[in-house]
Amino acid sequence: MKVAVLGATGLVGQEIIKVLEERNFPISDFVPLASSKSAGKVVEFSGAQVEVREVADDAFKGVDIALFAAGAGVSKRWARVAVSKGAVVIDNSSAWRLDPEIPLIVPEVNPEDVMRHNGIIANPNCATIQAVVALAPLHKRYCLEYFSAVTFQSVSGTGKQALVELDECARAILEGKSFEPQVYPLPIGFNVLPHIGAMDESGVSDEEWKMLNESRKILHHQKLQVSCTTVRVPVKRGHSEAIVAQFEERVTLEEANAILSEAPGIIVMAENKYITPLQAAGSDLVYVCRLRSDLGMSRALSMWVVSDNLRKGAALNAVQIAELVASKTKAF
Repeated sequence: MKVAVLGATGLVGQEIIKVLEERNFPISDFVPLASSKSAGKVVEFSGAQVEVREVADDAFKGVDIALFAAGAGVSKRWARVAVSKGAVVIDNSSAWRLDPEIPLIVPEVNPEDVMRHNGIIANPNCATIQAVVALAPLHKRYCLEYFSAVTFQSVSGTGKQALVELDECARAILEGKSFEPQVYPLPIGFNVLPHIGAMDESGVSDEEWKMLNESRKILHHQKLQVSCTTVRVPVKRGHSEAIVAQFEERVTLEEANAILSEAPGIIVMAENKYITPLQAAGSDLVYVCRLRSDLGMSRALSMWVVSDNLRKGAALNAVQIAELVASKTKAF
């Protein structure tokens, strides 16, 4: 199978390449693509050094699956081109997620939607993915009415320059020097920023709208109520979420533990044990910790959910979608 990765030199693109190798995805021809700025660089795949090509109309000729990890603008420009050449595009940006004609897929949650595609399949936002992986098994049994999420999102979600800025900012603060941020609106070192993305007139940020709209689409639950505050924290890798979920029926802890323990892609931490982003880095799993009955709502559960945003939150989910496409398409 001929597979292209657009954005091959970025954080997510590099992780996609790594996951493709780890999972032995059936690749006969590998095509790393990027902008003119990164064209000519070399990436490693299956022990070989492969030169990155500049994305162009002819770059997708003969490509079966194209994994996009280069931002919404790039996806809008090139996704339809890739499809016209015969490729199935799996896009990691926000460009197509809310398009009603394009499926938004988390393989543990709604794999049945994948073959509704017309050439493009959207990969959800990293924070949404780990939330719905944790909530979907309970929703299927008890019907989720509402959930609130406060997210604590690492800087790798912004990209390579954010990782550099975190290091430089922390160093400057420790040395008593001033620091002018370039990536974030305020210094991120030893600090938290209480929004991710631009805020609209109502004060809701882009990332918060993603949690609402994407969760509804993935779960096929347009009446789902969602309250969300997204926070950028000085962590390099791994997102954490404090979630309170209310259901139509009362859920006992014993029932919730049993359901989640049997769900794919989830590890439920016993009793008062928990996972932090540092421990989750490099893992493919979603960790559900501190699962407990909510103090204020009788039909609600509270939980601490942690996952690697570059793995399950991006690269792994994209490759899992590619595996679904490959398994359901006779031509592959």
